[in-house]
Amino acid sequence: MIVALLPSDVPVDPDAPDAAQWLIDELSKAPYQAAQPTLFDRIAKAVSDWFSSLQLGNVEGPPALGLTVVIVLVAAAIVAAIVIFGLPRLNRRSKVAGSLFGDEDARTAARIRQDAERAAAAGDYSTAVMEIFRSIARGLAERTVVTTSPGTTAHSFAARTAELFPAHAGRLETSADAFDGVRYLDRTGTREQYEHIADLERDLRTAKSPLDAVPA
Repeated sequence: MIVALLPSDVPVDPDAPDAAQWLIDELSKAPYQAAQPTLFDRIAKAVSDWFSSLQLGNVEGPPALGLTVVIVLVAAAIVAAIVIFGLPRLNRRSKVAGSLFGDEDARTAARIRQDAERAAAAGDYSTAVMEIFRSIARGLAERTVVTTSPGTTAHSFAARTAELFPAHAGRLETSADAFDGVRYLDRTGTREQYEHIADLERDLRTAKSPLDAVPA
């Protein structure tokens, strides 16, 4: 092909130096230079060769790369799940803290219940009413049955809880009324209100909800 492109008036049987020079001159022309791989082409080929050289056990090349990526993603998902949900197979009860009906509260349900009982024993039924209702909310949150957020009100909590424990819907609503009356309307809590909510707390603590059946 190259000989055909050479000028027609040159000797057809050149010696070795002339033939080499003719070849160099011909390949230096623009069409041949344009056909040369660019710097980008060479870099892309180098990266492709590197990917192809990856190994995982007896597997080589792109399949090994894909398997490596899958392993990394699975590991990342496991770590994320542990961070978000905690270690698997632990008791479903979790450590819950944070806002509870407008107040920051890091106490456990058991601790809040104890504080309610102490307040009731001291005759401070206003505090006892608020604390025992908070104990209900914190206890269900620890069971991951009903959770609360900074914007959760006593009545919205009662309504959501009633969906899971319909048999206690009326008592939940009455308890929310008592909590709001003491907490926001400066009403004085009574012994009857405290005992009503305390009975509800005991019943809900042992009641099973549909979510309690979900495996840990």
